[in-house]
Amino acid sequence: MSDARAIRRLLDLEEIRDLARRYAHCVWQRDAAAAALLFAEDGEMDTGDRPPIRGREAIRASYEEIFRSREFRPMVHNHVIDLDGESATGTCYLDVRTSVDGVDKIGLGYYQDRYVRTPDGWKFRSRLLELQSFVDANGRGAA
Repeated sequence: MSDARAIRRLLDLEEIRDLARRYAHCVWQRDAAAAALLFAEDGEMDTGDRPPIRGREAIRASYEEIFRSREFRPMVHNHVIDLDGESATGTCYLDVRTSVDGVDKIGLGYYQDRYVRTPDGWKFRSRLLELQSFVDANGRGAA
């Protein structure tokens, strides 16, 4: 691999990793508009507990509604990415803290992501949330 290709690859990987970090930051800050801008115009978010949200504007509107009633504190790590030219796929692991009906919860899982390079840089084409565990913070029960 040439030096230029290696540098391009490293830059692409870092920009994609930054999407996940920025997404977590936007969710912590309850910034629906900024979170939506991380998605391609026709991007999709699938939380697994309702129909997928399709399109950047629908994502923004849905997040605004969700953020009015809930606070999420996601922490992302162990990000694995496979580049394929102008697109990529990845898995990004997740620990999340939230409160549901006054009960503190802890969730563990991962995102299955598809990314696309746009004129504005890398964006999420889609995110699928796969929660493996979602329990009371005291360790009891699943939601």
